[in-house]
Amino acid sequence: MRNPQDCRTMAELRAEIDALDGELVALLVRRAGYIDRAAALKPGEGLPARIPARVDEVLANVRARAGAAGLDPDLAERLWRELIEWSIRREEGVMGSTEDRA
Repeated sequence: MRNPQDCRTMAELRAEIDALDGELVALLVRRAGYIDRAAALKPGEGLPARIPARVDEVLANVRARAGAAGLDPDLAERLWRELIEWSIRREEGVMGSTEDRA
């Protein structure tokens, strides 16, 4: 990948953004694999899909890392909130929701 400053045209810049988007998608696919594994492990440990303290911990970590890297922490939190909610829905699809088990 080139540095943004090394892109001389919008076409070059867009190609780099598209390549980076591909890497981000690959990382999200990798993360989803861990979510699927969590859905398999949590029932054996008596854990629900949604664990509020863990959600808070992940968001705090993301905000801190974003701020340290120069990314708007509010943006990072909004993105991760969506990712977390999707992940919980994915786990509940495998495990069943809390309401389904009650």
